[in-house]
Amino acid sequence: MDSSNKFLDEDCSIEAGRSPELLLSISRNREGVRSSVGPVFGADLWTAYELSWLDMQGLPQVAIGEFSVPCESSNIIESKSLKIYLNNFNQRRIPSWTHVSKMLYTDLSQIVGIPIGVQLFTLDNYYRHRPISKLHGGCIDRTTFFKSSVNVDAGFLTINHAKEVKETLYTHLLRTNCPVTNQPDWASLLVTYEGCKIEEAGLLAYIISYRLHQDFHERCVEKIFYDLMEQCKPKALTVCARYLRRGGIDINPIRSTHDDYSFDIRLVRQ
Repeated sequence: MDSSNKFLDEDCSIEAGRSPELLLSISRNREGVRSSVGPVFGADLWTAYELSWLDMQGLPQVAIGEFSVPCESSNIIESKSLKIYLNNFNQRRIPSWTHVSKMLYTDLSQIVGIPIGVQLFTLDNYYRHRPISKLHGGCIDRTTFFKSSVNVDAGFLTINHAKEVKETLYTHLLRTNCPVTNQPDWASLLVTYEGCKIEEAGLLAYIISYRLHQDFHERCVEKIFYDLMEQCKPKALTVCARYLRRGGIDINPIRSTHDDYSFDIRLVRQ
C-alpha cells in the first residue's frame, strides 16, 4: 500500500475531522455587568465564512456556518481557537454535510455548556437566507457631539421625561478592542426601545466612549444593554451589534427584554 492510499484509509473516519481539544472556553463572567432588570433574552450569532472540508472522494466543500449561542450559556468561545478548530476540517474527508453539522453541534455545545444552534449554507443559499440589507430607524451618527471620554461613561445617557416614544436608533460608530490582541473590533449598533425619549447626543457620546475599551463583543453588548436599562429605564429594550469579521468569523450579540428578538439583518460591511 502506498502512502496516498494509507492516507485515504486513515482519513475517512468521521472522527478524523474532530479536534474539540483545540477549542478554548471563556467564562461569561458577568460580575459588574448584570443587574436586576428582570428576564433578559438573547444570543450570540457567530458567522463562519471560511468553513471547508473534503467529501469522501476528496472534492473540497465550502460552506458558511451560523452558530447561535444562547446568552444563558456559562461560557463563550475564544474566537482564535474557533478559527484554529475550523481550519482543522480543511483536509479532512467527511461523509456528508449532516456529519459536519453534528460534529460542530457536539463540540461547540460542549465547550459553551449549553446546546447551540448550527446551520450550514452553500454560498448561493446564504445570499437568499441573509441578504445584505440596511438598518432602519434613526441614524445618530450626525448628531451634534459635544462630549468625549477615554473611558466608558454611562453618565452620558440621559432621557427626556416629558416625551414617551417607541423607536429604533442606530450607529455605525461603535468600536471596541479585543482584550487578547488589542486589535480593534468595528460594529454597527441597533437600539430599539419603548419609554422616555433617549437623548441622541448622549447616546452617541456613550457609544463613542467605548472606542478604547477592551472587552469581548458579548460583554460589551451586555454592558450597553444594562447601562441603558439602568440609566434610561425603558419599558422594553433590544440591543444588537453587528460586528465586522476577523479571521473569517463575525460575532453578533443581541440582548432583549423580550423573547421574540430577530437576527434578520446583515450589513454592507459584513
